[in-house]
Amino acid sequence: MLVRMLLQGAALLVLSSGSAAAQQYPAKPVRFVVPYPAGGVNDLGARALGQRMAAALGQPWIVDNRPGRGGNIGTDFVAKAPPDGYTLVHGGMGSLTLGPFLTKLPYDTLRDFAPVTLTARAPNVIAVHPSLPVRSVKELIALAQARPGALNYATPGVGSTPHLTAALFVSMTSVRMVHIPYKGGAPAAIDLVAGQVPIGFGPIASFLPHIASGRVRGLAVTALQRSPLMPDTPTVSEAGLAGFEMSPWFGVLAPAGTPQDVIARLNSELVRILRAPDFATQLAAHGVDATHSTPDEFGAVLRSDLQKWGKVIREAGIKGE
Repeated sequence: MLVRMLLQGAALLVLSSGSAAAQQYPAKPVRFVVPYPAGGVNDLGARALGQRMAAALGQPWIVDNRPGRGGNIGTDFVAKAPPDGYTLVHGGMGSLTLGPFLTKLPYDTLRDFAPVTLTARAPNVIAVHPSLPVRSVKELIALAQARPGALNYATPGVGSTPHLTAALFVSMTSVRMVHIPYKGGAPAAIDLVAGQVPIGFGPIASFLPHIASGRVRGLAVTALQRSPLMPDTPTVSEAGLAGFEMSPWFGVLAPAGTPQDVIARLNSELVRILRAPDFATQLAAHGVDATHSTPDEFGAVLRSDLQKWGKVIREAGIKGE
């Protein structure tokens, strides 16, 4: 009996000390890893979040850019960090749900991370040079079907979310087009504007100025909802491919094993910020839509995307570079 009482007391002490630690969280600066270069959309969103989280929690949020290998280096750094809530990643779809099918990774998305919340979505857009005689997705499909293998399309690179957008488009329409991969969204947009390539799949932020000027024609956005940045442009699903969706996301994740009450505290504060209209406006200036989720909802997105995009990548025969 005495031994049992001592064990129960010890267990209560551990639980109470863990709860007290969570109530004091954060007691020191938080490292917020961005696995991409400074100045990109992921980085800008992380810095905006970090600034507000520092004010809300009373501790600095230090943005730590660790780019390389499509986001895999910084993501792996967080996977191996202590699970105490003081090292987080502003992860992206590429390194978490596309990368596992394009290269051998040193981490496992579902095993090594604890989702906190989605933060933003950055839909792609299908655009064409004005010289191409199409003004809708249906007309583009019809032209591609009439000219199999004759149309080229640009993306920011092999395995990028625009490339996967195009692969899904090809899969759902059974058209044949030729992929022209570029080293980034900007050079792809430049060649689309110049007419060097007639079709482009890319982030709204890359194409929007050219669409607004009339040098490029935007046919459809790839999310299930219209973008506030292009409210008059239909979604691909609306334009004839029902259910089509590629809506690249960003989100905050912690190392697996991070205490649940710390995850809950982070989620609560981040969601409060993400719901603020002025924060949504701040992100919209960079071509992304603010969003939020529960940890479980984010986990469901990870599982669903791994299944969906693994199938698309395998069927398209896409190999990482």
